[in-house]
Amino acid sequence: IMFPAKHAAPQLYTTLHRRKCSSVSTPRITTHYTIHSRDKDSRWEGIEMERFADEADVVIVGGGPAGLSAAIRLKQLANEHEKELRVCLVEKASQIGAHTLSGACLEPTALSELFPDWKERGAPMNTPVTEDVFSILTEKHRIPVPILPGLPMRNHGNYIVRLGNFVHWLGEQAEELGVELYPGYAAAEVLFHEDGSVKGIATNDVGIAKDGSPKVWVIDEKKWRPGRVEHSVGWPLNRNTYGGSFLYHLNEGEPLVALGFVVGLDYTNPYLSPFREFQRWKHHPSVAPTLEGGSRIAYGARALNEGGIQSIPKLTFPGGLLIGCSPGFMNVPKIKGTHTAMKSGMLAAEAIFPKVTAEGLDSETTGLHVPEYAEALKNSWVWKELHSVRNIRPSFHNYFGLYGGMIYTGVFYWIFRGKEPWTLKHAGLDANQLKPAKECTPIEYPKPDGKISFDLLSSVALSGTNHEGDQPPHLTLKNDSVPVERNLAIYDGPEQRFCPAGVYEYVPLETGDGMRLQINAQNCVHCKTCDIKDPSQNINWVVPEGGGGPAYNGM
Repeated sequence: IMFPAKHAAPQLYTTLHRRKCSSVSTPRITTHYTIHSRDKDSRWEGIEMERFADEADVVIVGGGPAGLSAAIRLKQLANEHEKELRVCLVEKASQIGAHTLSGACLEPTALSELFPDWKERGAPMNTPVTEDVFSILTEKHRIPVPILPGLPMRNHGNYIVRLGNFVHWLGEQAEELGVELYPGYAAAEVLFHEDGSVKGIATNDVGIAKDGSPKVWVIDEKKWRPGRVEHSVGWPLNRNTYGGSFLYHLNEGEPLVALGFVVGLDYTNPYLSPFREFQRWKHHPSVAPTLEGGSRIAYGARALNEGGIQSIPKLTFPGGLLIGCSPGFMNVPKIKGTHTAMKSGMLAAEAIFPKVTAEGLDSETTGLHVPEYAEALKNSWVWKELHSVRNIRPSFHNYFGLYGGMIYTGVFYWIFRGKEPWTLKHAGLDANQLKPAKECTPIEYPKPDGKISFDLLSSVALSGTNHEGDQPPHLTLKNDSVPVERNLAIYDGPEQRFCPAGVYEYVPLETGDGMRLQINAQNCVHCKTCDIKDPSQNINWVVPEGGGGPAYNGM
């Protein structure tokens, strides 16, 4: 979120230009202007640039649950106090909710605070949880684990939702209140005042050629149990690889289930493929019967910020603040972050409002600093909830792995409710956890059967992903030589396995004397896993042209 000092405003910029044709004699992997400056590119000499600017009281980047909740709460406060307040929200997806992905089991706490009458308003929450199942899987069997009252995996009172539909509904509520929504605009750059405070954002340039020159399942109804929530840990992962599954039965008028598999990105074996682990899990004897006879209708992937309270960064800075999932407000053992993201947006709005509407407010910087937001968050139920579960995820870093973590959770969370006087640490950056390939055993994955398990590219096709083909790839490399010289040489090219969309592949050089990395940017589903897990930290994910990416249709 960005906001101004009095009599100033965040600015939004977009850029268009006329394309000039030219040829590039030496092809390279990365052509994006964030890596190769146009100032040093002779092809850009004499190009006439057109820039358009607009001003608002508050600019929100991202149309997810947090951003929309912040926008809604700001307009609610403005209406209550009869204040004029222009609130603009930019979203890179072509429609609000199109990039939203979650097999969500929604805790309605924040929603009830934002809209106590959400049922009367028609919120798309049609499936209250009626049954909770938690299991440890071995290769052939399922061991049921009781979900005792107070444990984070208990879902009594929650709702199974299609989060994209819920976000779309929030967008409708925001527009009714007067929020200006701008889908299809990708915020690409932060703009600063001379004093270093944030001024606004610039959307990304469009009309640039590729070379850098100008330019869910439907199942058998007999197996459908609306309201049933299933979670599992264990197989197919080993005890030292964090992860688990979910399978939710929706009540949407047809026998739909949402299922997924989560793999912690601190895994060590470079041969592991999260996508193929997901395909293997679906063949477990306790899972396959639900899917047999059904049909796959959608696919997507995203990265979850699971660092918890130990990893939350500084949340405020002159001119803006951080809300939602990105700072790390997800409750990891619950696998839920929508309710905390929404509440963070509401608290941000309540902290911002008195400052942006105050008359004669003195500010040390041109962009307002609102440290009250961080204090309000620490005094809210969000912080209390995250603090109580802070040690559950890092407790899995022990010799016994999964089983040691479950024992720790049972003792210190269920009995003491997270009140132990210590805070465990994480192992470090996920990018630093991979071992060299020579120290690891390759994983032999079974071939997909085309009925329950599937190949990667046919799955990506179901995500609706589409990008303008003639634009610089938004998967940029800081150094084009690193993939082959380091990632392939030491780790056997893990990007071709950790990417859930087939964006990265190593192919033979045309000369036949080596390999090169090929980036299929048009496949990207915007999960950003590559930016996180690349062991060389050479990949930098930047926004493509607005409107590009997946079209999840309510997932």
